Amino acid sequence: MFAIGHLSLGYLSFKICQKSLSIDVNLPLIFAVSLIPDVDLLVPALLHRGPTHSIIVLTIAFAPILLFYRIKGIPYYAAIVQHVLVGDFSTGSGVQMFWPLTSNWYGLGLQMKSLTLVLIEWATFILAIAVLAQTRDIHQLLKPKRSNLLLAVPSGAIFLSSIVGMSPPAPVELLIPHLAFLTIFAFSMLRYLASKTS
Repeated sequence: MFAIGHLSLGYLSFKICQKSLSIDVNLPLIFAVSLIPDVDLLVPALLHRGPTHSIIVLTIAFAPILLFYRIKGIPYYAAIVQHVLVGDFSTGSGVQMFWPLTSNWYGLGLQMKSLTLVLIEWATFILAIAVLAQTRDIHQLLKPKRSNLLLAVPSGAIFLSSIVGMSPPAPVELLIPHLAFLTIFAFSMLRYLASKTS
């Protein structure tokens, strides 16, 4: 899955948790956390979709946060785990979901640039935008807050996959949703920076 799908599913996972747990979260952090497994794209020694996409590794790494923040940590855990369980499990050669117990790859094998995946990513994007608008989270996201600077993480991911074409490059059919999120994130960060200069 590409950045737009991970961001949309991360946000939607958070909304499901928020509704059932009735807790508030740092929205920019949710978007940033939803992309953490793809840090392996920036580290040449790491195999993409290998250890950083392991449910075991992610759970162990997240355990201190869950122990310290308890119920408040669950939406962040959901946002990061959806990346593996929903997004990357369905596409390409899958993920090394149970590394280090096994190096086997698990996945559905949906082709990365297939029409089916493009339609799934568009659908999750449209749903995420609709929920952002309906719940007024978009207004929260656009308020000038320091935490908006966390949106540099998803903005960088969008820029690298959509504009620069870093591996795996997003197909041109997904350029509009990527640019839409990039615009929202950039405006949010700029609002905070402008508030600091005035």
